[in-house]
Amino acid sequence: MNLLVSILLVLALVGVLIYIIAENQHPTQTLVWLVVIVFLPVIGLILYFLVGHRPLRKSLLPPAERKALWQLVRDSQAPHKTVAPAPFAKLDRLQRQLGQGEPLGGNALRTYTKFDAMIDDLVADMEQARDHIHFQFFKFENDAVGRRMAELLIRKAREGVRVRVQYDDLANIFRRKFYRQLKGAGIEVKPFLAVNFPFISPDTNFRNHRKIVVVDGRVGYAGGMNIAERYGKGLTWGPWRDTHLRIEGPAVAELQLSFLADWRFSTGELLAETRYFPSCEAAGETPVQIVTTDPLGPWHAAMQGLIQLLGTARDYVYLQTPYFVPTSTMMLALKNAALSGLDVRVMMPERSDGTLTNLASRSYVKEALSAGVKIYFYQGGFLHAKTIVCDDCFASVGSTNLDVRSFTLDFEIDAYCYDPAFAAQQKAIFERDVAQSVQVDLEAWMTRPRWEKLKESLARLFSPLL
Repeated sequence: MNLLVSILLVLALVGVLIYIIAENQHPTQTLVWLVVIVFLPVIGLILYFLVGHRPLRKSLLPPAERKALWQLVRDSQAPHKTVAPAPFAKLDRLQRQLGQGEPLGGNALRTYTKFDAMIDDLVADMEQARDHIHFQFFKFENDAVGRRMAELLIRKAREGVRVRVQYDDLANIFRRKFYRQLKGAGIEVKPFLAVNFPFISPDTNFRNHRKIVVVDGRVGYAGGMNIAERYGKGLTWGPWRDTHLRIEGPAVAELQLSFLADWRFSTGELLAETRYFPSCEAAGETPVQIVTTDPLGPWHAAMQGLIQLLGTARDYVYLQTPYFVPTSTMMLALKNAALSGLDVRVMMPERSDGTLTNLASRSYVKEALSAGVKIYFYQGGFLHAKTIVCDDCFASVGSTNLDVRSFTLDFEIDAYCYDPAFAAQQKAIFERDVAQSVQVDLEAWMTRPRWEKLKESLARLFSPLL
């Protein structure tokens, strides 16, 4: 029996090693996996199965179905199609080549840095729903805020509004009873990438981190806020500082498309109906381009977009992120931009909601500072915002963190806004947060205790899992 187990293990090891080599990944990445599996075969196989193996599916939905949804967007919002202004024309073209939407004009935007204000407006908008509410969050918790949302969704479903709720399964694994109650009340509820213990799927490491609400195809929400009480009350040691966006106008059609693509992936149900893509009148003047990214295809739209932005910006790029764990490519782009004279600023929380992620983030600070990137530690609480502002005429608000997970492993969504007035607002918010931050000094950072640096380097090894 022991001999049979040994033979099977050897065959499995050989098969995985051949598969890893045949994947043609970066040589360093391939070599690391080969060494881990050879010297720690059991642990190595488990880790590779969980975090190293890519899922077999290559897209959210078949090309023909994706084309049908895009056609509904284009037909319904044809009068509002536009292009990005000249300084960002290449960024616009890049995202279109990567399969993203085109900028749609005529949008009115409202920014939230306070959770309670966002929730109040979201409730008011959902109260007005007459046809459908599409509700998708990475976390939708069973607390006072979550129950308030649930009661409203249930009531709207009983009024005849089609209510669909989608959530990341692993992030909400202990709230299944809560979701069953929603389903029992007439709401269509579906987890994304369902996790069925004790069988752990290779897809477990891939998460849907999007936060989207679409009401009747005319009003939408996206950004960094989940449905949880702590977003309003804060943590025991400080407030929760986040950024979220309300969009009214044509760009909501692209939020809708993202939700429906995820819904098709989760349920097999394609909702390519005109009722979900009503023609929208101009509600404002801001052109918005919705950019989504996922781990299923060859491109990483959020990371590639930011690299393009750093390469074409003229004066400055300011970024806010709760976690600073960039890919090597992203780090090189940040350093190149700073070395070329661009004012690159990265703001992250001084204290995070997770010790390991905070340590890993700090391990990249020295490298960034050495190239001239300005690093700010936010001290006014936990900074969870994911924003970009550039050259007084571009800003982005979304769910994408400046980390390996968001860029390569998660399903994310961001709103690119090409508007000087909106960019000025976002720049003012960033500068207001600077007043509650401390800028990190390279010389002082280098003199920290060696044990502290070692802890950060060890945490960095777990970057793909964080």
